[in-house]
Amino acid sequence: MLEKLLKWDRDTFVYLNGLGIEDYDVFWSIVTSFATWIPLFILFLILFYLKFSKKEALYKFLTVLGLAIFITLITHITKISVARLRPNNTEEINTLIRILKTPTDYSFFSGHASSSFSITMLVFLFLRHKVKWAILFFIWPILFALSRIYVGVHFPIDILVGMVVGLLSGWLFYGLYQRFIAPCSTLARP
Repeated sequence: MLEKLLKWDRDTFVYLNGLGIEDYDVFWSIVTSFATWIPLFILFLILFYLKFSKKEALYKFLTVLGLAIFITLITHITKISVARLRPNNTEEINTLIRILKTPTDYSFFSGHASSSFSITMLVFLFLRHKVKWAILFFIWPILFALSRIYVGVHFPIDILVGMVVGLLSGWLFYGLYQRFIAPCSTLARP
């Protein structure tokens, strides 16, 4: 069963990666960079301070920061534990695929998918009643995660698991915020 799943994963990756068109390489290389998304993070921060009191915005920002640290640690520990080679480092397929990036660490699960979906989920949950178009925030993690297949560094299962871990982590931190931080922030108001 596991072997069939891994074969499907490899075959699907080779197919999807093969759909890449050289004319779009620059676009996907930009999309896959964390630095490209800094303006979005700044927008999230601005929205926090526009929609909430300064104190509440600070607590929400610190919760997002805590989530980012948590998801980075979980992703790193999992990658080291599972030790799955990235497609660009897998000898049986690396001559069949388009490779635009060449990281040397492990593949499972995608840190790009887990971090982007977790942060987006948490920010969405914080802002969904204040910003009508908050659902559009999810365009970022979808593009970010898909870019990892395009540039040749993640299998589809890496992306899917990273996405699920990210979404669940976002929900978890939202629940923790609601349970432990929100009551304290409302009690402390003058």
